[in-house]
Amino acid sequence: MTSLFTAAILGIVEGLTEFLPVSSTGHLIITGHLLGFTGEKAATFEVAIQLGAILAVVVLYWPLFLGLIMPQQRKRFSGVRGLYMLFLTSLPASLLGLLTHDYIKEYLFTPYTVAWALGVGAIMILIVEKKERKPVYFTIDEITPKLALGIGCFQCLALWPGFSRSAATIMGGMLLGAKRKVAAEYSFIAAVPIMFAATGYDMLKSYQLFSSADIPFLAVGFIVSFISAWAAVKGFIYLLGKLTLRPFACYRLIIAPLILFFWS
Repeated sequence: MTSLFTAAILGIVEGLTEFLPVSSTGHLIITGHLLGFTGEKAATFEVAIQLGAILAVVVLYWPLFLGLIMPQQRKRFSGVRGLYMLFLTSLPASLLGLLTHDYIKEYLFTPYTVAWALGVGAIMILIVEKKERKPVYFTIDEITPKLALGIGCFQCLALWPGFSRSAATIMGGMLLGAKRKVAAEYSFIAAVPIMFAATGYDMLKSYQLFSSADIPFLAVGFIVSFISAWAAVKGFIYLLGKLTLRPFACYRLIIAPLILFFWS
């Protein structure tokens, strides 16, 4: 059984980076290599602890998720319509991910591919920020099926480990006219179904890699991931009221060449 310290470190990394535009998968791959925790079991563990981060978003946006089950007349993003928006956003990446799952896990989960994804994503963030259009969507209730599907298409970029699902969906939302903060909050909410589906699919395929002795290891990763993600989401939304995404792009541009240098 791998040490609980490793589980805690990976849980912190997952929680802090999952919903920031810096790529949690990329950081987990790099951290795993530094800790000597790699391979198929490590990749599955990294997917499993995402459930902690997902739960953090559900807790933080509980009224909105409750509205999906119990429709509210004054809220357009609720009930069947809200679920339809999430379905449209999840559809493109779900289909593409299902077709490319094995290829991605075999060939793209390396420090080198992550470094390039971080760099390319950073450049795209800078371009999007420079060309930011005047927002036409100021609340989640204003999201249309066209916008939801468009964001879903951008989400496909996140299948490249290191690109960042958060970065892809936020950039997509901004390019399509959503206010930066609205694009970020919808990114968090839309992450729940796609991450839950991806996690469930991966665990069903790989659960035999774990035994009862791994339960404490999984539990520590899950709990730490939840706490870290809760803090990261709260902090990120606060910062978006004062900053653009450029600092995150600069961070990505700094670490990408460092990764290539140390793994060359």
